[in-house]
Amino acid sequence: MQVLKNGLDSLKDGLQDGAEFDLVVIGAGGAGLSAAVFAAIDGAKVLVVEHTEYVGGTTAWSAGTTWVPCTHHSARVNSSDTLADATTYLNHAVGDQAPAALRDAFLKHGAEAVATIEAQSSMKYRPYLKHPDYISDLPGSTLNGRALEPVPFDGRFLGDLFPLLRPPIPEFTVLGGMMVDRTDINHLLGMTKSWASLKHSASILWRHLRDRLTHARGTRLVMGNALVARLLYSFSQHAHATLALKTSVDALERDASGRVVSVMLSSATGKIRVLAKRGVVLASGGFNRDPALRAQKLPGIPEQWCPAAPGHTGKALALARSMGAVEGQGAQSPAYWAPVSLRKRSDGSTAVFPHFVMDRAKPGMITVNQAGERFVNESTSYHLFALGMQSAMQAIPAYLIADAKALRQYGMGMVRPGGKGLAPFLADGYLTEGNSLQALADQLGISAEGLAQAVANNNAFAQTGVDTQFQRGVTAYQQNIGDAAAGGRNPNLGEIIEGPFYAVKLYPGDIGAANGLQTNEHAQVLDAKGQAIDGLYAVGNDMNSIMGGVYPAPGITLGPGLVFAYLAVKNSGVKKASA
Repeated sequence: MQVLKNGLDSLKDGLQDGAEFDLVVIGAGGAGLSAAVFAAIDGAKVLVVEHTEYVGGTTAWSAGTTWVPCTHHSARVNSSDTLADATTYLNHAVGDQAPAALRDAFLKHGAEAVATIEAQSSMKYRPYLKHPDYISDLPGSTLNGRALEPVPFDGRFLGDLFPLLRPPIPEFTVLGGMMVDRTDINHLLGMTKSWASLKHSASILWRHLRDRLTHARGTRLVMGNALVARLLYSFSQHAHATLALKTSVDALERDASGRVVSVMLSSATGKIRVLAKRGVVLASGGFNRDPALRAQKLPGIPEQWCPAAPGHTGKALALARSMGAVEGQGAQSPAYWAPVSLRKRSDGSTAVFPHFVMDRAKPGMITVNQAGERFVNESTSYHLFALGMQSAMQAIPAYLIADAKALRQYGMGMVRPGGKGLAPFLADGYLTEGNSLQALADQLGISAEGLAQAVANNNAFAQTGVDTQFQRGVTAYQQNIGDAAAGGRNPNLGEIIEGPFYAVKLYPGDIGAANGLQTNEHAQVLDAKGQAIDGLYAVGNDMNSIMGGVYPAPGITLGPGLVFAYLAVKNSGVKKASA
């Protein structure tokens, strides 16, 4: 693989003006790299263009979960699942908020896409033993089998490419760059209670200590970093693969027939035109860091609350619109969401921490607005939670509340479990502490009466196991992210009684675009008449989500990103052209 790390002529030869490729992929996140790997498998000459200095996009910061129903992995944990069940589920969850034909194409070709990339590259998945669909009370939902995770990867195999992989969010690592997933966290917390946990913990800790002798961070990669690393390694094994970093796309060009046949590229080292004989795949990550589109689609939500990676500037979308492309319509929301907390780092940057599953759903915690009142089911999906913040009164910011016991047990955002090392978080205001609920409310500037009532109600619910306000803990999904081992009647409910009491401010953060370019079932970009723009494809968050702004399951961005990358490459005909 040819790698241009610092622009178009960063190698001795660089890229020549007029260079020819079968496929040009714009964006090196999960969907873009998937398209590049599928094309390379078919023998195509592929160029991947990435605006930033890193490979991976937001995928590298994600859990890496990939939702594809009824793959060959499903039988290991859920042999009874069927495509008919998955169709029923999505029809109920998404309905007419996105075209059914695209959902059908995704389900029909999903298993084929996963099998192909696993058989012919280093991409490897495994099923979660239990990872329920998020709206698990709908018909057709499952508890497991549809959500796949990337198998951990040894980053040392990347060699000189390892520094090109976007590092994980520092707050998601421990001990100076050691990546951990949920399995690792559970073992680390239980290492004094279980021989198996001690053995697992000792193994990953020793590996990390050895890594730090030769690397800036750990090379045992998990979650999204493992997924991107596997794709990058797979792409690098092909002789006709080229990766250009710190490079922008300035224009898409058509021939006389209207087909997209070339792109204009620029970097600090120059400008060139390259040919794309079989097409251009847009996978630049969506609109979320385009100031104008944010103001239009996400009014009142500052970019500083977005926990997604930089690079998705919306420029590629603008170029497509200039060629007649249109955006999808009718979605529940233009973006996908999660509650986030913010903290200033020592280098002056701001850490934006998404609260997915580790704290807010656990017993001994509630979330309140400025009136001190609960306004949402704390154990619902992060997407619905953040939408609830936006629709409720006085809920931005909201306040995640916990007592000392819950803080020790689960941590709160960037505050790790154990209850130690709180001083820096208290000093900079990330964490607020009060010896009483009254004192905590006074420090937060919220209603003490409202908070006292909310806690009293919660404590009564914890004793009965029934939340009569928001029905917390009634679905399989909610129960799964609670804590059954806590011993309560409801795994999501626990009394808040042990002082001191703590709070962390929460804001609604957009974690990815749901609104993108309208495409057909081949990932071809469509114009206002519903006609395909020949030679132009969109995948990942550049493609209008087939989920219609609904978040029905874990990995519903990466799953379709993979499958439609596969379908785009098939439609482009690169295998036939390169034969």
